[in-house]
Amino acid sequence: MMLRPQDTSTRERKNLNGLWQFVLDPDRRGRAAGWQSAALVAARGMPVPASYNDVAADAAVRDHVGPVWYQRTVWVPAGWAGRRIVLHLESATHRATVWVNDAEVVSHEGGYTPFEVDVTDHVTPGRQSRITVEVDNTLTFQTIPPGLVEETDHGKRQRYWHDFFNYAGLHRSVWLYSTDPAHLSDVTVVTDLDGTDGVIHYDVTAEAGPDTRVTVVLHDAEGNQVATGEGADGTLTVPQVHRWAPGDGYLYDLELLLWRGEDLLDSYHQSVGVRTVRVDGIRFLINDEPFYFTGFGKHEDVPVIGKGHNDAYLVHDFELLDWIGANSFRTSHYPYSEDVIDYADRHGIVLIDETAAVGLNMGLGGGIFGAQGYTTFSPETANEVTQQVHAQAIRELIARDKNHPSVVLWSIANEPESETEAAEHYFRPLFDVAREADPTRPVGFVNVMLAPYGTCRVSQFADVLMLNRYYGWYVQTGDLDAAEAAWEAELRGWAGENKPIIITEYGADTYPGLHSVVANSPWTEEYQVEYLDMNHRVFDRIDAVVGEQVWNFADFTTSSGIMRVGGNRKGVFTRDRQPKAAAHALRRRWRGGR
Repeated sequence: MMLRPQDTSTRERKNLNGLWQFVLDPDRRGRAAGWQSAALVAARGMPVPASYNDVAADAAVRDHVGPVWYQRTVWVPAGWAGRRIVLHLESATHRATVWVNDAEVVSHEGGYTPFEVDVTDHVTPGRQSRITVEVDNTLTFQTIPPGLVEETDHGKRQRYWHDFFNYAGLHRSVWLYSTDPAHLSDVTVVTDLDGTDGVIHYDVTAEAGPDTRVTVVLHDAEGNQVATGEGADGTLTVPQVHRWAPGDGYLYDLELLLWRGEDLLDSYHQSVGVRTVRVDGIRFLINDEPFYFTGFGKHEDVPVIGKGHNDAYLVHDFELLDWIGANSFRTSHYPYSEDVIDYADRHGIVLIDETAAVGLNMGLGGGIFGAQGYTTFSPETANEVTQQVHAQAIRELIARDKNHPSVVLWSIANEPESETEAAEHYFRPLFDVAREADPTRPVGFVNVMLAPYGTCRVSQFADVLMLNRYYGWYVQTGDLDAAEAAWEAELRGWAGENKPIIITEYGADTYPGLHSVVANSPWTEEYQVEYLDMNHRVFDRIDAVVGEQVWNFADFTTSSGIMRVGGNRKGVFTRDRQPKAAAHALRRRWRGGR
């Protein structure tokens, strides 16, 4: 249970972003040497938030495998005496152990979800404390995403089967915050509609004694009080509710108040968008109205800072989504910064929220990244331990994002092996985990071309079919007539399942500025437009298709290899967000269409 740090009438937070001291630990000497107990030796400055890989002009940093160490000192405010003091990290990729002064206080597995620890007993208000974080980017068959470290004659080499660079570090904000010892610890909000009325069910958890009580107050976006409630759980009714809807990110403010007698102990503000989501046959309904997804798979990937969160790129990317007419995107292939989810809430952008389970497919890995001979699901590869880590990743994603109205669909994996009996056994309980954690939203996963219609054994568990297909790129390359026929034939098979279909990836690598007068010339800007047009003709002929998300919003970095020219070039924008011809073509379709 965890509430995101915020400043309120009873809470105060201190941002720890900035330059931290940083060292590599390729031989894993740091713990035995007690690096946490003194200033790091021979350290360089490293910005937080940022990936560390591209900041230094040093291949040893970019390609490092194993632990790195971050450290800084912080003044703990004197006014926090007698308060509960918490250290909160929004993410550490892919796992971390944290010390405050000499005390080890917390470890966390999973690179894209937050974790925190009560450090009240380890710091002194009015004095400095030293915070040290060991961050490890190593991937194994028991991590999400998976990978393998190979020992070579020239050192360790990290192999992984996802097609984006394994950026690592402290990618998001780090906070120190304070509350009263008696405090609110979690809230779950579920909304419904009753005619023109809005219905808000809330359930508040507090770490407090039996002599405390909870009240709630709901304000509209203009600050008017519209409802109140007594007790830790209850239901509020909002007459003539202003619904949250695609393109209309209207948010109410639900203030949670913890009292002892007449003394206010804690206050927390939870934004609330009142809307419903459900699946009805082949329709995807938001507020009981059919919704058609237009947009992209994206990545948290920008020059220099890699996957580090950046507010300027956040705003600029959403401006480009508005310019092009996109109403949605998928957080491919991991949970994005909660700042991104908040911004989507406020701007009415619809999200498919995805775990970091990408690369669970040795057949796909062998096809793109070279033969490797592993079996995906086995006691020696992805096994019961992997499944438990995957389940925890699902729980942590849903725990963090359950109250965001922009999130309408959970994706529990991207392009896993799904055509085998082992895959069916692996995924069946994971769908149960997702539905137990959140029974209010549909759940799915993203199907890959290696498991075409009639062979997939995991789609039976999904509420929505999400398909990644590259007819005309990876197959029928340059032959769009053949690609169109093959794509439509497969898609009509899926359409018979009576479930909504979202095409979550379709795209063609395109080198900006490469042109040809000859049709069907892969890598040219003209081919990217022709390829997208072909896909759209297919989608428009099949009623069960309820969404199109192009791969990708912008070019992004990948591991080195002969398949990629300076990264993946399927973006309709370049990595620095300049439009290719396809961006203008999509703008004409999405701005003038549905």
